[in-house]
Amino acid sequence: MNIAVTFLPRKDRDPLPPIAFIGGGNMASAIIGGLIKQAALPQNFEVVEPFADARKRLASEFGIEALAEAGNALTRCAVVVWAVKPQSFAQAAHEVRPFTGNALHLSVAAGIPSDSIARWLGTERVVRAMPNTPALIGQGMTGLYARKAVDSAGRKLVEQVLAATGELLWVDAEDALDAVTAVSGSGPAYVFYFIEAMTDAGVELGLTPEQAQRLAIGTFTGASALASGASEPPAVLRERVTSKGGTTHAAISSMDADDLKARFKAAIRAAHGRAGELAREYGRG
Repeated sequence: MNIAVTFLPRKDRDPLPPIAFIGGGNMASAIIGGLIKQAALPQNFEVVEPFADARKRLASEFGIEALAEAGNALTRCAVVVWAVKPQSFAQAAHEVRPFTGNALHLSVAAGIPSDSIARWLGTERVVRAMPNTPALIGQGMTGLYARKAVDSAGRKLVEQVLAATGELLWVDAEDALDAVTAVSGSGPAYVFYFIEAMTDAGVELGLTPEQAQRLAIGTFTGASALASGASEPPAVLRERVTSKGGTTHAAISSMDADDLKARFKAAIRAAHGRAGELAREYGRG
């Protein structure tokens, strides 16, 4: 059964053990920043980041002295968060493996199957996460899958690490992460695409670009909040604002005539298919 997770304030949760991040880019920074806001200390983290500019940014923003390469400092970490590019994962795993044999591994790298991660790292204690970009501001949606060797304490620890990124959803089958990728992982781009279209239409109808964009973004924000708090499904909410013969009815009828819903679902299926292809491509190493 898929479950969403409700989190307690940091002061009511167990303290976090030392955490390693392999890769110090945007997603790692979002997680680190969120944990520091919840009272974690910079010395709680070890970060391996090969790029000097990124290491300087981590020092400036969080007071973390990142490592240029994997080393003995990683041995103290109970959790290793993998935030590397998919094509770099296999090589990074080879370098990190000697120091992290007892750790729980959490991958936020897209497209790498847990079978490959477990093989490269020599451990079955692996969790895969599929976040989306709103996680960068603490409003993300992340799908999670744990291999059988990860117990309830391990799941709880993962939830603590990712709590600051937004909402979490566990799935029972790893294949479901491809669907998570297609719906929510790629989903922000769909929203931005429609915001672009609404903004362009507003400008064509006489609004300034600033006015049109503000209306488009505000409409998505408000409608999403309404849907999130409503007991009725989105279809019912849509019907309530679609009076027959009215302006909304004209717009929905136009979209239905163009079979927009079917086309949109086809686009999501295309993303789903590509997610499977990437898993096969990146998991070969």
